Amino acid sequence: MRPAFELTQVIDHHGKEFIKQHHPNAYVCRTLNALQRCRTASLGGHVDRCEECGHIRISYNSCRNRHCPRCQNTQREAWIENRKRDLLPVPYFHVVFTVPEQLNGLFMHHPIEMYNLLFSSAWNTIIQFSFTQLHAETGMVAILHTWGQNLSLHPHLHCIIPGGGLDYQNRWKQVPVSANRKAFLFEVKSLSRVFRGKYMAGLRKIFSLRKDQIRALYKTDWVVFSKDVFAGPDQVVEYLGRYTHKVAISNHRLIDINDQDITFRWRDYRDSKVKIMSLKKRTTQNGSTVVWDSHSQITGKETLERYLPGTPQLRS
Repeated sequence: MRPAFELTQVIDHHGKEFIKQHHPNAYVCRTLNALQRCRTASLGGHVDRCEECGHIRISYNSCRNRHCPRCQNTQREAWIENRKRDLLPVPYFHVVFTVPEQLNGLFMHHPIEMYNLLFSSAWNTIIQFSFTQLHAETGMVAILHTWGQNLSLHPHLHCIIPGGGLDYQNRWKQVPVSANRKAFLFEVKSLSRVFRGKYMAGLRKIFSLRKDQIRALYKTDWVVFSKDVFAGPDQVVEYLGRYTHKVAISNHRLIDINDQDITFRWRDYRDSKVKIMSLKKRTTQNGSTVVWDSHSQITGKETLERYLPGTPQLRS
């Protein structure tokens, strides 16, 4: 079913003003241009003809941009097929590593250092628990997401981890299984504390933090989520495929788009309810444009600013 609204309409309504206000780099401009031209006459087209009935279908070409909500299905299926041969016939777990929102400023201005540290801290945490509790070497596939459902900055890793590993004799060592045959990876509170410790140790080596900042980060709960997914490898890659080629917002979540308002659905995972957010444009007394919703007041064109992959590079 074709969605009623698409992201290209956001670019049509607000793209020029966004570029004028933020002066984004060439990569962001190319992404905007690709999304706007996707499956239009400007990219040309192709003809498909059925060899049996002779039916002809004419279609416009797609942009194939990594950030286009129209172009991810084919790429996702190809990725899934390539990953199936890498997986084992063992239980797998979905683990999510999340950092506190107090670090968002550093993620915005030092993305390379912060995201590299996120990957290394998560992996070193899993390695430590695998060696100390299983006495085995495990593996992990990690997918980075930098946004939340409401398009705000929310760096976190989606990881798929096998339920076991290889011991020093190269034999498979399974994770504990309860009496009801439910597999158990590692205790999430312990994972959270170790992950926090490793991330903070790396953070203090890179940046000079004040003592009050360090205390606040240590007092904050660092959320690590873990659950078993599916027993078979085919189901595991299908599950992970939902995250590998997922863009910040799908066209089906958009409810309304015009020159003043952008309204979309989002899921609040604090209560698991689907909610509605409206970003409304207005002009202040000094002539600048701002966007606001029922939860917060944010700067103009943030719908695009939140969506685009190069947001950290928009600063002047």
